[in-house]
Parts: sequence; C-alpha cells; structure tokens
Amino acid sequence: MSHQVTLIPGDGIGPEVSSAARRAVDATGVSIDWEVVQLNEEVIRKAGVSLPQDVLDSLERTRVGLKGPVTTPIGGGFASVNVALRKRLDLYANVRPVRSLPGFATRFSDVKIDMVIFRENTEDLYSGLEHEVVKDVVTSLKVITRVASIKIAEYAFAYANRMGRKKVVAIHKANIMKLADGLFLRCCREVAAKFPHIEYKELIVDNASMQLVMRPETFDVLLLPNLYGDIVSDLAAGLVGGLGIVPGANMGEGHAVFEAVHGSAPDIAGKGIANPTAMMLSSVMMLIHLEELEAAKRLQGAIEKVYADRSALTGDVGGKASTDEFTSGVIRAM
Repeated sequence: MSHQVTLIPGDGIGPEVSSAARRAVDATGVSIDWEVVQLNEEVIRKAGVSLPQDVLDSLERTRVGLKGPVTTPIGGGFASVNVALRKRLDLYANVRPVRSLPGFATRFSDVKIDMVIFRENTEDLYSGLEHEVVKDVVTSLKVITRVASIKIAEYAFAYANRMGRKKVVAIHKANIMKLADGLFLRCCREVAAKFPHIEYKELIVDNASMQLVMRPETFDVLLLPNLYGDIVSDLAAGLVGGLGIVPGANMGEGHAVFEAVHGSAPDIAGKGIANPTAMMLSSVMMLIHLEELEAAKRLQGAIEKVYADRSALTGDVGGKASTDEFTSGVIRAM
C-alpha cells in the first residue's frame, strides 16, 4: 500500500534535511507517494498570506505532512506559518519526544533521558488576542477552554496508556492564574481519573523547570498548556543536545504534520553540512502514525547506531561528515 504525504522542504537548510529524510524513509522500503509543495519566505511574500491555498489543498488531500523549517517574513503583518497551520487544520496536540542519543555526550550523559512532552497547540496566550488599552498599556488575553484542555489531556493519557508509560505530570501556574490554569488542571484531573493505573502528578512550571535540569531522568510524560509547553519543550531539548536532534509532531483529528522544530539556519544553507537528525526522527514519528511500525523501528535504530559508533556524524554533534554522508550512514545501518 502506498501512503500519500505532503513534503514541505521549507527555507534555508530545509531542502537539504528534507531531502535526506526522504531518502532515509524511502530506504525503509515503505511506499510513499511524496507530493512536494513549496512554502518559504519568498512564496509567502508573493502570495501575500502565510498559508497559500496550494499548501492547504495538498494537506487536505494527503492528511499527512512532513515539514522543514519555514521562515515567516518579518514585517508585513504575516502570521507565524506554524501557528497558522495549527489553527487552520486544528492540530491541537504538539508532541515532542526527548531522548538521549547513544554516544552523544552532553552535560547529562550520565543519565538516560526519555520523556514525551504534550503541549496544547491552539489557545492560551498564543490566541494572539492583544489590545492597546491606552498608549503604552497593552493587555493580552490568555484563553483556556475546557474543550481544548480535555482534548490534550485525553491525547496524552491515551498515548501513555498505549505505550506503557507509567507517569503523567501536568505543569501549570494555577497558584497565580487560579481560573485559567485552574480550569486546565481540573480537566487533567478528570481525565487522569479514567486511567488509575497511571501515576498522575502536578508541578508548578517554575519548579518543573528546575526539576528538569536537576533530575531529568525522573520525567516520563509531561502535559502542558501552550505557552509553558513551548518553553519547556525547548528547555528539554537542550538537555539532550539541542533542537537539531529533537523531532516534533502536530496532531489533529484529521491531519498530522511532522516537523523538525529547529530554525532554517540560513548561515549554513547550501553548504551540505546540516544535520538531518531532527527531520529523520520526525519521519520516524510519521511512520508510526502511518502504522509502518517495523520501518519506524528500523529507521530509529539506524539513527541511534550512527550516533553510537560515531561513524558518520555531522560537525554540530562532533563529527566531520556531510549531510549526504550522514544520510548514507543511516541507510547502511538499516
């Protein structure tokens, strides 16, 4: 069976890491009909909108996207491409697995980090509802709804249940924002009650940030509203080596978009030295979503093997290999 997937190469190093991920996925033997759609700074400026119609049309057809980093033009009032995609396709769950890679030294190499972060993706302060009351006085509305909070909590607990994860921690600031974060916590507790075999805890976001740095190995599944989720997921990525090696997924009822969450790194674009690890690991998540579990396992294992034997690593992770050599190393390891 062939799967249809929209491939958005993006800006900067996007086309290089997207091409590498595509090669690796094709090498698993899974049949994918790639529909390549251009979405980059130039395309956005020409179209005058963050999300041109042909991108949406393609994602409506395929329902699955693999996306490289896209630069939103500064000035001109363009909304963030990622925020626009999430709102338009109702990609309410942002999922970020954060795992230590074998053989890759970080300050936390002596512990095994293996956590999954679930961030609500559609509301909170990212609703963008801001208002200048009088000159130099601005209010920004934090929107928390029962519908969105229940959805992200159910998604996180269902995942934990399916994958045999033991602990879910909800992260909040309900001691200050008693109504908004209080509602988020009530929804988390309600869902937690349906999964009595999963240990449920709550942590205030500032304490959670400290605990992540002091004891990252104690975290399993993290459940957060939008803003804290954005900050904490980047903090967690830093524990295992940075955004260049951490995958991401934006999941909705009808669509799923998998993406490397790092930037477009224009300073190294076209030099053939970009690290495609995050894009490849996002492809692993995509293969799991497509129920190609064996292929996903093989690709994940191959990436880890390349890191463990350090045979074909790119410069940012201590090697000397090009993007192409890293990709060939992963394919050989499969």
